[in-house]
Amino acid sequence: MSKLAIFDCDGTLVDSGSTIHSALDSALRHHGFCCPPREEAQKVIGLSLVEAMRTLVPEGNHEAMAETYKQAFVELRQSGAAIEDPYEGITDLLKSFENAGWMLAVATGKSMRGLDHILETHDWRGHFISLQTADGHPSKPNPSMINSAVAEAGADPMQTVMIGDTSHDMRMARNAGVGAIGVIWGYHEPDELKEGGAHALAGRASDVLTLSEAWRQGAWQ
Repeated sequence: MSKLAIFDCDGTLVDSGSTIHSALDSALRHHGFCCPPREEAQKVIGLSLVEAMRTLVPEGNHEAMAETYKQAFVELRQSGAAIEDPYEGITDLLKSFENAGWMLAVATGKSMRGLDHILETHDWRGHFISLQTADGHPSKPNPSMINSAVAEAGADPMQTVMIGDTSHDMRMARNAGVGAIGVIWGYHEPDELKEGGAHALAGRASDVLTLSEAWRQGAWQ
């Protein structure tokens, strides 16, 4: 069966942390709460918005907070203040995977609207055969997004890797029975990725394909 690489978005493909924190701060203040410092707040990146709000603020109307966050993020984009730049080497990495015969997918806590914006902005849409977002799935670490991507691609879970920057991604990968490759340029520390179940850690974009091939060949299975 075909081999599949599934990428997280925020913190893995693009660095959007400052914009996410700005939108979180705006949303929480609107509802009467203070937003934690960025280093703390970014630990919820990757979760569904409602789950992220619940984690940051146990009390309150989390659904309403999530909607306010969406509005704040859109306003940042429309004003030109949003920063969602690719990490170094990511576009070349996507091409390298394709040249090596891998299919590519995305599994993200973003909405489809948000993911569409990223793909269009960076001309990445043609790289991915499956797009899984928070719109149609429970929050990470539930394996639903990975399971759907594997099914759509017709891939073998043992020939599939999840590539992400958070422990939520690593736990989701473990729950789905696929390879868990953590990238250390995102929002969780290496120790958090290891605790989440990462099979291997990538320090540079150029490391990711090598580690993915090692998983496929049974290095950590």
